[in-house]
Amino acid sequence: MSEMSSDAWYAESGPENDVVLSTRIRLARDLANFPFPQKFKEDDAQRVKTLVFDSFSHCQNPDNYQVVLTSDLNELGRKILCERGVIDVNTPVSSGSGVVIRTDGCVSCVVNDIDHVRIAAFVPGLNAEKAFKQCRAVDDELQNSVQFAASFELGFLTSAFADCGSGMKVSCRLHLPSLSFVDKIPAVCKELDEKGIVIKDCFGAGVEKNSSLGSFYQISSKNSGNGNEFDQIANVVSAASYIAKYERRMRNELLEKQPTVIRDRIYRSYAKIRFTFLEPLREAFEVVSDIKWGKNLGLLEGIEDNELCALLYRIQKGHLQFVLDTKKFNFPKDLSDDSVLKEEHLRALILQEAFENLKIIA
Repeated sequence: MSEMSSDAWYAESGPENDVVLSTRIRLARDLANFPFPQKFKEDDAQRVKTLVFDSFSHCQNPDNYQVVLTSDLNELGRKILCERGVIDVNTPVSSGSGVVIRTDGCVSCVVNDIDHVRIAAFVPGLNAEKAFKQCRAVDDELQNSVQFAASFELGFLTSAFADCGSGMKVSCRLHLPSLSFVDKIPAVCKELDEKGIVIKDCFGAGVEKNSSLGSFYQISSKNSGNGNEFDQIANVVSAASYIAKYERRMRNELLEKQPTVIRDRIYRSYAKIRFTFLEPLREAFEVVSDIKWGKNLGLLEGIEDNELCALLYRIQKGHLQFVLDTKKFNFPKDLSDDSVLKEEHLRALILQEAFENLKIIA
């Protein structure tokens, strides 16, 4: 849990970072001759966990991996891993379940959750090829020690039929404020659905109907059985590229047709965050979105897309609590006994520091 900002993968730059925040590849695998986790009996979970953990110890660079039992994670550690997308709120808290994390944070493996093994790789921007290469390298090394369940007809066998085949799920996080502003998201959803891709919000629903908080969306492949891994990757990457071009085109049209309305919204967010003392999480997502929109519209300068992407993690509750627990802060006296207000105050300070060099382009 030591890497919290500057050295984290999400703080790095990536291709098409103005629209595509990050890409994730996930491979689902299950060991042969064992029931799926939902059907475990007696010591099945412990045996699978031991086999998988032992496999990582036989990898080429075993010291690059940290093994953690989910039962050993405290509430804060679990929250941070949830915020980073490594586990979710339903991941079992059990001595038979665990997480293996590469020291750079880019690759992780959840053991005995929905499947015996779920390998994931995270990269900034639109770079599915790099994420797949990292996942595949771990997958290949594990198969030197364990046998995964598979059949000639179905491919890899997993607990969910939709994951059978390649066992792969491709996901991209996108920032789509222009398309959201003109209510084009429902049409995009329908178009993606026809291509076997689903779109959902990243950080919760927005205030407006069919909107996502901060206009941050995630697109992902629906199932793993359509074509091979390269076909599935190409399908999602093609969709992400298309949406990115659509967002940029709409961005330019809005700046030409509604410059006053757009500037008013972005400059309001900029002015608000400069002088606020308390910043709730939902409002913070909207502020980061507006500042990023303004930067990509050419209305603001002084911050990079990767810095804005990193803020989406740094302002979340678990990451803020980590900072509060490891550093000394002198809070205003009226906030010192209220944990919620201290969190909101620190969030405001982090945003103000990040936007310190922000300037309006006339």
